Amino acid sequence: MNSITISFIIPYYNLPVMMLRECLDSILSLPLQPGECEIIIVDDGSEYSVEAELQIYADRIQYIRKENEGVSVARNLGLQMAKGEYIQFVDADDKLINKPYIHCIELLREKNADMLLFDFSTSLSPSSFYTDEGPTRGATIMSSRNIHGSPWGYIFRKSICQNCQFTPGVNYGEDEEFTSLLLLQAESVLITDAKAYYYRQHGSSAIHQTFRSEKRLTDTQGVISRLHHTANTLSGEKRYALQRRVAQLTMDYIYNVIRLTKSGEILNQKLDNLRHEGLFPLPNEAYTSKYTWFRRMTNSALGRRLLLFIIPLTKKER
Repeated sequence: MNSITISFIIPYYNLPVMMLRECLDSILSLPLQPGECEIIIVDDGSEYSVEAELQIYADRIQYIRKENEGVSVARNLGLQMAKGEYIQFVDADDKLINKPYIHCIELLREKNADMLLFDFSTSLSPSSFYTDEGPTRGATIMSSRNIHGSPWGYIFRKSICQNCQFTPGVNYGEDEEFTSLLLLQAESVLITDAKAYYYRQHGSSAIHQTFRSEKRLTDTQGVISRLHHTANTLSGEKRYALQRRVAQLTMDYIYNVIRLTKSGEILNQKLDNLRHEGLFPLPNEAYTSKYTWFRRMTNSALGRRLLLFIIPLTKKER
C-alpha cells in the first residue's frame, strides 16, 4: 500500500473541550503512523485557551491560538501551515467514523486521486457496505450532479489548491465557494457513499445558531457573484460546470430570501440585484426537475406569490 500523509485541520472556538478530545481521538484511532498524520488545531480566539487540557495529545498536535477573525481565516491559516500531501477539515464538535474513513484512506492509496468525496451521518453506526465511483474530473462531476459544499465532506490533495481559499469575513456560504473552485482544479475525483464523518447535531451547531438574516443573505449573494464572475473567465466544461453551480446556488438563495424574510418587497429588491448582475431570471436549463420547477415559478409574478405563501410553511432549509 502506498503511504500518504494527511493534515487534519480543526478550527476551534468556544466549544466544550470534551468534544474536541472526542474529535482528536477519532483521528488518532486511524491506522496512520505519526509521520502520516498531522493535526493542526486553530483556536480562533476562544474565551480561554484549552491547550493545557490537551497535554495528553501534546506530541501529536499543533495548537495555534489567534485573535478571533472567523472560521474562514482559521481554515486558511491551517491550510497555510499544513505539510501533508492531503488535507481534511474537521469541525471541532464532529468526528470521523473509523471504518468508513479507513475505507476512504485505502481508496486514496489505491487510486492516488486528487480528491475523494464521502458521505456523512448523524449516527455512529453507519452501513459497512460501500459503493465507489471514479476517478472522474471534478468539472465533469459538477456538470452532471449536485454537490455538497461542506469542506469536511472530502479529502483533497493540497497541491490542487492553487489560489483557492476561504473568503475572510464571510460567515455563510464560504464553503460553497471554496469547494466549487477546488473541484474545478481536481483532475481525478473519487466518490464513495461511505458515511465517514459524524455530524453532531446540537444546539450550538452553526446551522442552529441564531443568525442575522441580512448578513446571511449578503454573504451568500457575494459568494454567488464572485463565482459568476469567475465562470465568465473560464471556457469549455469548466465554464459550464461553474455556471451550473452558480444557478443552483442562486436558486437556493432565492428560496432562503423567501424563507427568512417572508417579504414580497424584499424578494423583489433581491431579484432586481440578481437581474443587474445577469443572474436572474435563472438560466433555462434542465439541471434537475426541482430546478426546472423553481425556475418556472420564479419567472412569473403569480408563481412568486405562491412561493411566498408555500415556502414559509416548510421547515426544510436549502
